[in-house]
Amino acid sequence: MYYDRKLKIFSCTANQPLAKAIATRIETSLGNGEVVRFSDGEVSVRIDESVRGADVFIVQSTCFPSNDNLMELLVMIDALKRASAKRITAVIPYYGYARQDRKTRPRDPITAKLVANLITVAGADRILVMDLHAGAIQGFFDIPVDHMTAVPLLAEYFSRQAKEDMVIVSPDMGGVTRARDMAQRLGAPIAIIDKRRPKANVAEVMHIIGDIKGRHAVLVDDIIDTAGTISLAAQALIDQGAKKVSACCTHPVFSGPALERLEKAPIDELVICDTILLPEDKRLSNMEICSVAGLLADAIVRIHEDLSISTLFDAT
Repeated sequence: MYYDRKLKIFSCTANQPLAKAIATRIETSLGNGEVVRFSDGEVSVRIDESVRGADVFIVQSTCFPSNDNLMELLVMIDALKRASAKRITAVIPYYGYARQDRKTRPRDPITAKLVANLITVAGADRILVMDLHAGAIQGFFDIPVDHMTAVPLLAEYFSRQAKEDMVIVSPDMGGVTRARDMAQRLGAPIAIIDKRRPKANVAEVMHIIGDIKGRHAVLVDDIIDTAGTISLAAQALIDQGAKKVSACCTHPVFSGPALERLEKAPIDELVICDTILLPEDKRLSNMEICSVAGLLADAIVRIHEDLSISTLFDAT
């Protein structure tokens, strides 16, 4: 596909299989560097090749353990900056702390902004990120941000299925734009689930806006964390007449009771992306994985060549 000795890709430890897949698509290999830890848990980085004058991309999701993975990213950025890299792009498939993007109560922190400050001060020149929980987080950075979406990949997957009776469902009001984008790509109608969240990680479905009776309902979300929202949504769709329910998301966080809830939920097929490395013991029998490696590889090459990446998302 592509090779340029001035383009270098390094990976921290959060999702090395994805980093390797990206490098393979670009027909190069990962940079010679590693993350090490001292006996007290301190993070250090060793870069064992010259990066002077190079355009460097660091692949690292800040997923669980969020603080460790974030620290690895910051330390590697610093190491490469001090090694005279010409430009450093932090490729963050999953941006942790994104849900702390505003004050919901007095004296709340806005941690998504704090993380943006840390990455910028560490020395990153550019950010490449997938499906931010809130698009406004792009404005938290004082450096360029390329915001990618996995909707084209998910839409392509479901385009192989019968679309005549398909309806795309947003599990909450905040995901309507995402659902509308996917529905437009598939030529399907949309529905919206109006829900109330009494407290963090607790969701209560209220009612469904749109016609889902007798249809194949496809729930689309950016994150599945404890799976409370998606499980309740799937049950509500079945209770109100949906023929079957599929679900998809970009970021499979899967914390706490997520797997147990997903196993019990009336979901025929669960489609996720590999922005977060999912261990084998967290993979369910009805789960399919769409890789974002090709999309990120194309974006990296376009950034390196100073080309637009918006064409990657043009709806067909």
